[in-house]
Amino acid sequence: MSATIRSARTSDIKAIRKIIDTYSLQRRLLSKETVMLYEDVQEFFVAENNGEVIGCGALHVLWEDLGEVRTVAVNEEYRGQKIGHEIMNAIIERAKELGLKRLFCLTFETEFFGKHGFKEIQGAPVEPEVYQQLLRSYDEGIAEFLDLESVKPNTLGNTRMLKIL
Repeated sequence: MSATIRSARTSDIKAIRKIIDTYSLQRRLLSKETVMLYEDVQEFFVAENNGEVIGCGALHVLWEDLGEVRTVAVNEEYRGQKIGHEIMNAIIERAKELGLKRLFCLTFETEFFGKHGFKEIQGAPVEPEVYQQLLRSYDEGIAEFLDLESVKPNTLGNTRMLKIL
């Protein structure tokens, strides 16, 4: 099965919310406030089948050459049909269009991300001056990227991964 991958619209947020809630209850995705989803709608792609949103994923820019892949998920009944891979391909293409050189993710799905060239990392792979600038962000994703104690312990047990574009 092939889904249509497109940029998300505000009218998709309720469906994205439902997908996130399913996986956050299973502790496979971090929950997000609905207001944050609306604020970040321009970062999201959705997979659509017959007018129904069945998957999502987001690209969040962290720095000049660095982005984070967030919230990649597909409805359970559509898993295993390569829809997540289609979403990832759209995210990677968008990252390249923006001029990003690296993509970060925090995930349980290491095999999935590994198929897209992500490798497990330790520490923060940025220069000290960039690190100092990133410390000023209130974004929890940046704190996770920097491996800050404020997001420790990693109670979910997920893995930090990086892809060079």
